[in-house]
Amino acid sequence: MSVSSPQDNSSTRIVAGETASKPKRGRTVEIALAVGLVLLIGAGAAVASAVSNSNQAAPAPATTPAAELKLGYFSNVTHGPALVGTSKGIFAKELGETKLTTQVFNAGPAAIEALNAGAIDATYIGPNPAINSYVKSNGESISIIAGAASGGAQLVVKPEITSAADLKGKVLSTPQLGGTQDVALRAWLGHQGFKTNTDGSGDVNINPTENAQSLKLFQDGKLDGAWLPEPWASRLVLEAGAKVLVDEKDLWENGDFTTTILIVNKKFAAEHPETVKALLKGHVESVNWLNNASAQEKATTINAVLKDTAGKPLPANVIERALQNIKFTTDPLAGTYKKLLQDGVDAGTTKTADINGIFDLRTLNEVEGKKTSAAGLGQE
Repeated sequence: MSVSSPQDNSSTRIVAGETASKPKRGRTVEIALAVGLVLLIGAGAAVASAVSNSNQAAPAPATTPAAELKLGYFSNVTHGPALVGTSKGIFAKELGETKLTTQVFNAGPAAIEALNAGAIDATYIGPNPAINSYVKSNGESISIIAGAASGGAQLVVKPEITSAADLKGKVLSTPQLGGTQDVALRAWLGHQGFKTNTDGSGDVNINPTENAQSLKLFQDGKLDGAWLPEPWASRLVLEAGAKVLVDEKDLWENGDFTTTILIVNKKFAAEHPETVKALLKGHVESVNWLNNASAQEKATTINAVLKDTAGKPLPANVIERALQNIKFTTDPLAGTYKKLLQDGVDAGTTKTADINGIFDLRTLNEVEGKKTSAAGLGQE
């Protein structure tokens, strides 16, 4: 029943009462008073009924814990909190009766596609695909709910390449078009005066390539370099003889830039806030574990997961170098996102937009008991 229905019914009943018989002249005042009283009573009943039915018509949304949480992440050291949280049972413990299922991705755009299609509910991811999804959906698709890692991305190249100028006509790779490292490479090349196109052509050729394939292509001499996250940058350096031309931390103030964040599907978060809170509790515990564990403990735990997801563990020197380049943090570094958006615009992978509202850090701040800033781009 709509809000207007009780009012319509009450009004109809009052009119019928008035027209049932014609009042006599001597009783005009009495009848007028009686009618007025009926009108007041009827109006009050109508308002009460309308309020009652309005409450029934718009019940509070259900916020029960989800039966299942589908979580995405990558087989990268930069996704350390996901690797630790799953392997050590931290997420499962916090989720309680909510079943945890996971899916491993190679790069951000594929994870975003899965999130938007409902195949996963939350994912660890780089910031640029998250920004692009938010922009394309007019703010309806995702919320950034925490940071996960800063640092750990480099442009590594053949030893004979000694400057940006040497890259003209060369072939480079990134994990996927529109991914965070892809955007970083294209934006950096633009600042060096090179033109690149999203179809791979331009002054420098950029071929989106799975990380494992980039390693093999570089070893086979078919690739001149790649902008990669850890551990792949370290693998090219230590296993294939590459050298670092650009360490991305050198391009950011204080060397702080976001490599990995945790995002959630907005609809899922609205329906299951308790589950999102449990996920964040597990996430915070995983980040704290990484920051308190010894180097050997971190390497052993992460390597065990990589063996399962990537087929084999990393050599000791590779994981040691990779971990030295990464800072695990729950802070998504919101103050860097306007630049990240502009880099995406410059790279041709996104468009100029207002990203105010992309963060929802309220639950993170509740869980941690401290304030992580959304830099004016959302709730905190």
